[in-house]
Amino acid sequence: MKIAKDGITTIAYMALITGAFAFISFIPALILLALTLLIVWFYRDPERKADYQDGHFYSPADGKVVEISACSHDFTGNSLKVGIFMNVFSVHVNRAPCTGRVDYLEYIPGKKLAAFAPKASELNERNFIGFSTQWGAVMITQIAGLVARRIVCRLRRGEILEAGQRCGMIKLGSRVDLYLPNDTVLKIKLGDNVKAGLTCIGVIED
Repeated sequence: MKIAKDGITTIAYMALITGAFAFISFIPALILLALTLLIVWFYRDPERKADYQDGHFYSPADGKVVEISACSHDFTGNSLKVGIFMNVFSVHVNRAPCTGRVDYLEYIPGKKLAAFAPKASELNERNFIGFSTQWGAVMITQIAGLVARRIVCRLRRGEILEAGQRCGMIKLGSRVDLYLPNDTVLKIKLGDNVKAGLTCIGVIED
């Protein structure tokens, strides 16, 4: 099982503590071992590959669709927003929804409301990643949740990402919003479960 590199330090630290307790007390060591394995599972980063097609937009995150609404942003203009809630059991690695060039990056400190709440998109700690594509501006927003501790994004402006390529992660429960061109035909509905890099969220039809 592949592990996200952002979790290696945490896993190594927990393994070290567990090893130390193994020489002191069996029961605490067993509890720490279980916790370490849970952390390893949380940082899992499975390989994913789909038959990516032009004009198709794929989910940037694992989770449940909790919002579909019209919205506007300086980078995208008027667009469709699809909010995806990731619980602590979801794979938390985020992926590019389509092929495009990273032309917009902005990090905004904020609150840690429950990530499924609509106001989380406006008030929580969040990070915007905007892509210039042949179909128009597309953007994802990584949003910290109630127990999330860190948003990870190491992209730089000008980078070219392919559809499904890893672009960051959010630690623990959180949310990712996807902004799509207004003429996108959505292929999902509220309440649907989606998977990053696999589920088609919407299509630009000819």
